[in-house]
This record gives sequence, C-alpha cells and structure tokens, in this order.
Amino acid sequence: MDLTVIVCTYNGASRLPKVFEHLTHQTLTNLINWDIVVVDNNSQDKTAQVVHNYQLLSEFADKLHYCFEPRQGLAFARRCAAQLACGELLAFLDDDNLPNPHWVQAVYDFGQKHTEAGAFGGQIVGVYEGDLPHRFDRIACFLAVIDRGQVPFRYDLLGRWLFPAGAGLVVRRQAWSVVPQEPALSGVSIGSLLDKGEDIETLSYVRKAGWQIWHNPAMEIGHTISRNRISPPYLFRLFRGVGLSRHHTRMIRFQAWQRPIAIIGYALKDLIQLTIYCLTHCHLLRSDLVTQCEFVLLFNSLLSPFYCSLKASRVLEKLKDKGFISLGSS
Repeated sequence: MDLTVIVCTYNGASRLPKVFEHLTHQTLTNLINWDIVVVDNNSQDKTAQVVHNYQLLSEFADKLHYCFEPRQGLAFARRCAAQLACGELLAFLDDDNLPNPHWVQAVYDFGQKHTEAGAFGGQIVGVYEGDLPHRFDRIACFLAVIDRGQVPFRYDLLGRWLFPAGAGLVVRRQAWSVVPQEPALSGVSIGSLLDKGEDIETLSYVRKAGWQIWHNPAMEIGHTISRNRISPPYLFRLFRGVGLSRHHTRMIRFQAWQRPIAIIGYALKDLIQLTIYCLTHCHLLRSDLVTQCEFVLLFNSLLSPFYCSLKASRVLEKLKDKGFISLGSS
C-alpha cells in the first residue's frame, strides 16, 4: 500500500460525508495504491453507521476501513489508526479537513521525491462559519490555518523547533516508529487541559531521530472553523492548553542532564516575554480578544513547568493509592 489516509473523528456523523466526497473526487495522474481508515474516537452519535453506509458504495469497496478507539484524545486515535494502516505514508485528516482534488497525488509525489522526509505538511485554508475578531490573522495558526508560502522548504533547517500543523500532516511509517506508544499529551479531549500539543510532541520525536520535516505547498486542504471555535471561551481554553503543554514539548529535545538548565532558561525567557507584552499591550487587555488570547498563552507558558510537575505528582499519588507503586524510602 503506497499511502493510507487516516480520518480521525469524534461525533463526526454530519461532517464525514463532506470529507468522503472530497476523497472520492481525487484526481490521480498515475496509479496509486491507497486506502482510507476512519478512527471513531469514542463518538456518541451515528458516526459508525455513516461509515458503514459508505463502505457499501462501490467507490469505497475494500478501500474504506473503520476502527474504534475508546480512549478520548486525538493522539490515541492516531496511534490506533497507525497500527491498522498498511500505507508507507500515513496521511492524517480530521473530520473538518477538506482536501483539494490533487491532495492524494501531491502526498504521493512528494513522498516519492523526498525519501528522507519523515514528515511533511501543506497549506491550510480557513473556511469560517462566523465573523472573525479583529486581527485574527495573528492567532489563526493556532487553529491550524497556515499559509507558509508556495516554495517547499525544510522545517528542520530553520534553527527553530517550528513544525507543520497536524491537519493534513503526513508521516512516513518508518519515522512513525520512533513515536512513543503512550503519548504524554492526549490531543483534543474532554476534561483535560493537557489536550493540546500532541502534533508537536509527535514531530519533536521525529525530528530528534534525525528525520527531515518539510513544507509541501502542493498539498492544500480547507479547514472548516465553526462559529463556536472563534468564541472567547473556546479560544481561551485553546490557548491555555497550548501554553500548559509547552514544558513537555520543549523538554523532548534535551538530554536529561540538560533539562534543569533548559527549564531555568525558558522560565526567564517566558517571564521577560510576558512582562514586555503586558507593558506594551496593557491598554488592549480588557477590550481586544486577540490580545487576551496571546496573554493567556504567555501566562500559561510560564506556568507550564509547575503544572506538569503537579500533574505528575498527582499521577504518582493515584498509582500509590492503587498499590501499583511504593513511594517509600526503599
């Protein structure tokens, strides 16, 4: 199998038909052996029935597969699909991602040309269902709306740990093997603040293993952004989650002996950035939504090491209470 398109969904019964429609109308210039895996991430609607109905159609016969992942979180859904998928390239879509007609061909061509690329992402165009707040372009990338130009480039040569977005991300199967089976960041889920940054966690391991990471502008998807996702409550929770996840994703790149120094360095950097931001944007904090989101991000980035440590200590206490471990002096 050349590639597997993996569609992760939660309560996506109303959204999946659009995704399937776009996948049905892919224009292929040469023969590509590809299939589709839908991961139902503990949906409570008729997602399973919708997938089953499409499996009965001739254009999806023996091509559309279904699996169920009960653990809530995008990171768990992707790991479930990766175990089932047969493709050399794992091309991830969410149930609100609409690939353009040449997307599958662009994925295949780039993967064949750049065999040292462990992962690559493309252009993501926002399809908004509501009015955007003033200066929204400053924070659009946090909702996986990204325009990084029409020229391919390598992220791993930029000197910064910058990565493509998870929407439309492609990971080579061999590169996926370096990703831990148990994620520290669950991905979008209910009841967890450490539910952001799963894509950065995955790509950090891929890059640390020495794989190239590319931008492929020929891959373009539309990303549907519902009205709810540009509301203040959703945005504040999003930016809080991104900020709190930063300690973990930052530490992946360092050896154990380097981490204490890195923690101090990042804490000073975050404190300085937050102070400067407050001094220069204090007049907008009460009235401008984008400014408030950026403040929430910076503030929670500063808190991130303390939150992650507290989270870890709570997990240890739970394990102790259940008798799995002993925290005694022995």
